[in-house]
This record gives sequence, structure tokens and C-alpha cells, in this order.
Amino acid sequence: MIRIGTLLTFLLLTLFWQGSPANTGQKNYTADIIIYGGTPAAITAAVQASKMGKKVIVVSPDLHLGGMSSSGLGFTDTGNKSVIGGLAREFYHRVYLHYSRDSAWVWQKRSEYGNKGQGTPAIDGADRTMWIFEPHVAERIMEDFVRENKLVVYRNEWLDRKNGLIMKDGNIKSMSTLSGKKFSAKVFIDATYEGDLMAAAKVSYHIGREANSQYGEQWNGVQKGVFQHDHHFKAAVDPYRIAGDKSSGLLAGISGDLPPENGTADAKLQAYCYRMCLTDKPDNRIAFSKPDNYQPEHYELLTRVFRQGWRDLFNKYDAIPNRKTDVNNHGPFSTDFIGMNYDYPEASYERRREIVKAHEDYQKGLMYFMANDASVPSDLQKKLQQWGLSKDEFRDNEGWPYQLYIREARRMVGGYVVTESDVLGKKTVPHPVGMGSYALDSHNVQRYVTAEGYVQNEGDIGVKAPRPYGISYEALVPGKEECKNLLVPVCLSASHIAYGSVRMEPVFMILGESAATAASLAIDGRIPVHEVKYELLKELLLKQKQQLTLLNE
Repeated sequence: MIRIGTLLTFLLLTLFWQGSPANTGQKNYTADIIIYGGTPAAITAAVQASKMGKKVIVVSPDLHLGGMSSSGLGFTDTGNKSVIGGLAREFYHRVYLHYSRDSAWVWQKRSEYGNKGQGTPAIDGADRTMWIFEPHVAERIMEDFVRENKLVVYRNEWLDRKNGLIMKDGNIKSMSTLSGKKFSAKVFIDATYEGDLMAAAKVSYHIGREANSQYGEQWNGVQKGVFQHDHHFKAAVDPYRIAGDKSSGLLAGISGDLPPENGTADAKLQAYCYRMCLTDKPDNRIAFSKPDNYQPEHYELLTRVFRQGWRDLFNKYDAIPNRKTDVNNHGPFSTDFIGMNYDYPEASYERRREIVKAHEDYQKGLMYFMANDASVPSDLQKKLQQWGLSKDEFRDNEGWPYQLYIREARRMVGGYVVTESDVLGKKTVPHPVGMGSYALDSHNVQRYVTAEGYVQNEGDIGVKAPRPYGISYEALVPGKEECKNLLVPVCLSASHIAYGSVRMEPVFMILGESAATAASLAIDGRIPVHEVKYELLKELLLKQKQQLTLLNE
């Protein structure tokens, strides 16, 4: 018997004809620019390269384009929206146009939807932009970009990370995928969340937190006792399986190692999670089901938090259109699977799939536990039972998001490193090709036992940027001695804590467009990407309505 999800996947793939070339048996492909990734940065880069008359091919590991923007992150983290320009603003303009149609409002009336965004309205009529949306709307817009620009996209193509790159004289000549396809180009753009192409090219990169001393920062490295959101244990909670009995062992997810002094470097990563799209509309709701590998004892720590009176369970059920939510981590024990992603960036594809599956099982288990276990307060449980996954989202994946939120993986160490001094406005940024404005933001990195013998989270940082800041072109390019024809707009050159501000989907779109513009200039001039004349690049970016400085001078 064919599963419904399998049938839907087949039907969906048949609709991708406009951006997925027919299988002709060809194995070698050539373009001016090869873009690796299916993220929003990949698509904006491809659109811009096409607009500049370049032959471009997108090689995407993903079947569904749009990364996190089309995988649940619909309550957009924007910061100051005025500095979002170019194709990124066009994306949010198209969101506005979609929801201007009555047909878009299936599960609620437009008048019933609030206009509550972050700093500015969710629906900005004056600028004809909308910043909050359903996942399928984002994916449709990405597919529209592909169709309208006649982009060539090869999906489900995974870089052969061990043997797939051929380099000569500091240039990538070609990349091959596990299916045997070979892609050659003059310039390559790594627009993945992981930075796999960058790593295969032997470009320098960093994983984890740098010491504060490395770049003269305050908020990098270990941050014990620093609580800038509400994602920590506010009262003493016992960490042991049998409360008070150390010999019983620690509860799941708690480390027995006391973190070192604040500001110390480590190789740990901020936590990942899925951004679930839930609904309380009964006709569109999928009840939370028991997942694979369900282990209710893994949620004992949450029951202890509930016993202390914590009731903020629904504080990050952010409303998106049609009676749905973008659900994010909130509180001391939530959807973030803290400490379970450390080996993800360097892991094999097989190991990554195991990590992804563990995150899925954990988060599905969490929702099932809260909706069904007798230890959960009845008032919260009754309310939670009104929610479920949305039937009309991620239709070929039973309502579950396609993309795990890889908040941070590899980060390039390039010609310029973005640090908290850039974000906090303490220095003048050279050669800006886009702007960021979000806070220095990191989710928790680890859960440990304090010296007093209680459980605590560490790594949660949120320091507001005083004003928007520029992102240097040199942060998108590797050291010239390492690779001359690669641009990296997602895993760009930034410290851990600065990346916490840069890593927003609108910024990735902005940097993808700028990277493609620079790549086109490098091709036209037959020069390395490092030798692109900034004044010429700046002129083109301003014509594209990119925002480079507050005054765009």
C-alpha cells in the first residue's frame, strides 16, 4: 500500500518541472556560477546572477526550497526592517501581495488576524510588505522566483564531501555530487547552513565559541550565570534521576562537567530545534502522536519545573496567518534539544541523519508527553490538546517541518571577521554589502550541574544592537591564498556571538544577492573574487536597492 505522504511527494515533485531539468543521462554540467544550497540565500543569489546575464545552476541537497523561511520560521526575526532591501524586500513584498487576496485567508478572516510584529507591524501597508507568513507561502514564492527567472535547479543532490572537489591554482574547477553529477563553473557560492562546500575547499573555518580574548569581545565564550532571556531555571531544581540521590545518575541531557570560567572558548554549539507550525483549528489539526523511540523519562526535568509553578508554556506560540503559529523554544526546558548537536557540522551525512532524527524524536516526544502524560498540569494539558500540527503545511511530511533549525554550524575565517564590535557599533565596517540589525543572540549551549548541585542552562545571550550595522564584503570571501573563486554568504566569517545577530533569514537573502553581484563582476573582469572593485560593486548594489549604510551614502 502506498503511503499518502509518499504519493504527495511524487505529486509535488511533478510540479517542480519548471526548475528541475529532465533527466537526460547527462552527468557533466557547466555554468558561470554554481550555487550550492536550497536556502533563501541560494535562491536570491541565483535570481541576481540570472539578472546579470550569467548562466547559473543551483545544486540543492533539499527537495523543498527556502530553508527555514519555508520550514516554519514564519515569525521573521528582522530587527530594523528599514535596512532590508533588494530581493529580500521583494520577497516580503510578495508575501504582502499574497495576503492581500481574500483567497489567502482560508482558516480565518483577514480582519481577525492581529498586526503584531517585532518593532513594526506584521503587515506594513505603507511599504506594502508583510513579515509574518505561513511556510507554504514562503516556499511558493521561492518557486515563483525559480519559474520566473527560468532557474536551473538540481534537487536532492548532495556534495561528495570527500572526493567531490577538483581545485587548481587556488580555484574550484568543479564539484561532484553523490549521484555522480559533475558541476563546473567560474565562481562557486556556498549557500548552505553547514558550509560543506567551503569545508571541502579547505577554507579556514571555526566551530564553537571563541574566547572573549580572541577578538576583544564580552559576550562570546562560556557565559555561566548570564540570563538575558527567560530560558533558564529560576529556582533550584534537582538534576538527579532520584531527587537527592547522586548515585542514581543525572537526568537525560544534563552534563556532569562544570563549565570553565566565563569567556573561555569551547567547541560547543547553540541548540537546534524545529519551528513547528501548529494550529488550533480543529478541521486543520493533526493531534500529537507518540513518536519513534518515545522515552517519557526524558521529560522528568520538565515535570519538576511544572511542580515549581512554571506556566509560561505558550509564550512563544507566535501567531501567523490562518490560525497557525510559529512555535519557538521558550523557558528552561522546551523545544531546544540542548547539547545534542555538537558533532553535527563535521558529521557524515549518515551521522547527521541520526542527529536530525534524534531531534525530531525528542521534540515530537515532548509534545506528546505534554498532551498526554498525567504529570503535566491539567490546565496546561487541556489547553495544549487544542493544538496540533497543521494538515495543510508540509503535506508530504505529515505536517512536520522539513528543515531542522541549524542555528550555527561552521563559520568561515576569512579576510574580515565580523565581531560584536561591528554589531554594537563600536567600529566602522569597511566595504559593507548589506546590513544587519538583530541583537547578539545565542540560544543555550549546555545544561549542567552547578557547584551548588542544581541544574542550570548556559549560553543564552541577547544583547540589543544599538543601531543597524554594515556587513563587510571581505566577510564573504575566504583568504585569497585559500580559494579565489568562492563566496560564502551564509556560513560567513564571523565570531560565534556576532553570528548570532547576522544569522537571520532576511540577512542571508541580502548577502546571497550581494554575493552573486560580486561573482558576476569577478567573471566579467576575469579576476579573483577578492579583487572586485568595491566602488563598482557598491554602485550596482545601490541600483538593486540594497541598503548598505543607514543613509546609503
